[in-house]
Amino acid sequence: MRSKVLFLALMLLLPATAALHAQAARTASGKATKVAVYTTAANTEYRLSKTTELSLQPFGQPLETEICIFVDPTHTFQTFLGIGGALTDAAAETFAKLPQDKQQEVLQAYFDPEKGIGYTLARLNIHSCDFSSGSYTYVEEGDAALKTFSLAHDEQYRIPFVKKAMAAAGGPVTIYGSPWSPPAWMKDNKNMLRGGKLLPEYRQAWANYFVKFVKAYEKAGIPIWGVSVQNEPMATQTWESCIWTAEEERDFVRDFLGPTFHKQGLKDKNIIIWDHNRDLMYQRASTVLNDPEAAKYVWGTGFHWYAPDNFENVKRVQESFPDKKLLFTEGCTYPFNMDNISQWQWGEWYGKSMVNDFNNGSVGWTDWNVLLDETGGPNHVGNFCFAPIHGDTRTGELYYMNSYYYIGHFSKFIRPGAKRIISSSNRDQLQTTAFKNPDGSVAVIVLNLGDAAIPFRFWLDGDAAPVTSLPHSIMTFVF
Repeated sequence: MRSKVLFLALMLLLPATAALHAQAARTASGKATKVAVYTTAANTEYRLSKTTELSLQPFGQPLETEICIFVDPTHTFQTFLGIGGALTDAAAETFAKLPQDKQQEVLQAYFDPEKGIGYTLARLNIHSCDFSSGSYTYVEEGDAALKTFSLAHDEQYRIPFVKKAMAAAGGPVTIYGSPWSPPAWMKDNKNMLRGGKLLPEYRQAWANYFVKFVKAYEKAGIPIWGVSVQNEPMATQTWESCIWTAEEERDFVRDFLGPTFHKQGLKDKNIIIWDHNRDLMYQRASTVLNDPEAAKYVWGTGFHWYAPDNFENVKRVQESFPDKKLLFTEGCTYPFNMDNISQWQWGEWYGKSMVNDFNNGSVGWTDWNVLLDETGGPNHVGNFCFAPIHGDTRTGELYYMNSYYYIGHFSKFIRPGAKRIISSSNRDQLQTTAFKNPDGSVAVIVLNLGDAAIPFRFWLDGDAAPVTSLPHSIMTFVF
């Protein structure tokens, strides 16, 4: 937990990104010799704090007994899309209940690239999900022609919240939508909750619904980058859910959603398949993407973390379909308990996932709710969970989880358009990933999930400097 006072004090330790890049001293060969180091560590006050500045010196060949992080910016991989979170109904409603100064703090904390952690990616639920105060849709019962389509519900909380987030970012925010369920009358179980399936006779109406959502949000001043076909299509949940086999999703994209987007002038909108856990993602991706008529409409595969890690499955999809993208679309920690909000493991889940997902090909990473209240909600089915920031709607106090800072070690220093580069550890105790930004700056993340401090050398093209990774810490090296 961190109060506003601590948050502001820590943020003051972060120099403007542009100024930081300008400080980097370089030799005549153009090699960086000064590296700024930012640290978040358990049992310390370090929270995205600038803890040291390394001066790289000629070092040459390391010994096998020396622990090193080797950085090589000359080899590049996927292009970075962004990092962000879900602007759900729950987040928007909690935001609306906070005092105005706390609202501004939340916006700055997440979206300001200099004073905050610079989110550039956002996910929206298409009508209701579990993190809504109740179930709702954008049309009236039985309206297959969608003549009653209206965003009136979202205009109360969510649309104003999204617009304020966009303004706080001061630059483009990539926004995509995901449905949890079609309207109940379109489904075989006549219920938005507890799974069920889309009835075949409503496939075109449901595709048209996506079009209505995109055009209505854009008319409201919120550009939509793309959509996923279905949130968690293999999970029958007590909340809004709908089951799609891989073949059903393939056929819907190929025969309805893709062609409808093209006919309605939305061929530039990106379609994400799967949007569920890493465990089945190869089976889903291969079923859809091995069909060229379906694949031509698909931007890439989205995935979650609510299963064993299965990081290799992300790599398998990237290797098999290198022309398609990968995007982490949801993850959170749960069940919510305010007494456990300071447990260090929560942030480490984020750090581990982000390092491995990026190293296996993901172009972006989307957290779940950006903001929740003191109950871990609101949530209309009692499915309460943690968010990186919680707002107590009774007192107005904000609580920052360590997950906020772990995410910030990536999102603050890696900017859209960056290219992943080589960052290699010679010991399993240190995990690492790295990106080179469009302006030439480099961000290297080093993660220590263990109980011991680990001295190592930060090595770049024959130059190196000693540094220590604290127990249960994450570091970002910027040059």
